Amino acid sequence: MTEKKQVTITTETGRIDKVLPQLLADYSRSQIQQWFKKDLVQVNQKPCKAKYKVAENDIVTIEIPDPVELDLVPEDIPLDIVYEDDQVLVVNKPQGMVVHPSAGHPNGTLVNALLAHTPLSEINGVFRPGIVHRIDKDTSGLLMVAKTNEAHESLSAQLKAKSNLREYVALVHGNFEEDEGTIDAPIGRSKVDRMKQAIIPDGRPAVTHFKVVERFTDFTLIKCRLETGRTHQIRVHLAYINRPVAGDPVYGPRKTLPGKGQFLHAAVLGFKHPITGEQLQFEAPLPAIFERTLTQLRENN
Repeated sequence: MTEKKQVTITTETGRIDKVLPQLLADYSRSQIQQWFKKDLVQVNQKPCKAKYKVAENDIVTIEIPDPVELDLVPEDIPLDIVYEDDQVLVVNKPQGMVVHPSAGHPNGTLVNALLAHTPLSEINGVFRPGIVHRIDKDTSGLLMVAKTNEAHESLSAQLKAKSNLREYVALVHGNFEEDEGTIDAPIGRSKVDRMKQAIIPDGRPAVTHFKVVERFTDFTLIKCRLETGRTHQIRVHLAYINRPVAGDPVYGPRKTLPGKGQFLHAAVLGFKHPITGEQLQFEAPLPAIFERTLTQLRENN
């Protein structure tokens, strides 16, 4: 049965075929182009072409074709492995790589690359083997991956108990008066736009701690420590306090700094080894584009 999706245009501008990839992160640009060719997109209940320029409050409806059955294939994609033993692996995911296959990204994902490298735990099903936690496609940084079911259960339990360490570096719009603080606001699916997360009273508890690292004229570099792990948590929390992550195509202003995707990096990851009990901690340096941007901001400051 064909699935229908509906999104409401808020602050987005420009051609609809350029806007939809920002709002529908689970689908590729080529898929979205196919929708227009097959007349599957409507705006305000009227057929729409790819060149249509969106307006505020436009209601976009898409008839998503039945998904093609995915075939999870190991792919020889280079991996930046930070740590590995026979139970667990820590990988530094590049910006732009999707963690696991979906209808919009059937291949080229981190899971495809991992399967070509090593066996993975089976707990999360066929298309998310070994994946204990995720980071967004356009967020870079560290992920822990379970190679055995025993390791997977232990790492998942640590996440649930909030006993592991996950620290991010973010470049955000605006300035902070305080040097550190905590954002405690529940997150759930937006009532206005079902493709977004939002702060809502009946959402799931979400807590983010932040600390200022460096101040610039119009931006601030901060560290964020996750106490919970909700979808898009850091991005939603920082937008909520009017300090959106620079480059965030969904929750922040558009075209602010050169680059593709948000300036958000999972820099530090710590957990207890699932078998030995040893406390492990890893760090990943900022991507080159992140470092170049900081250098430019320092020169302009």
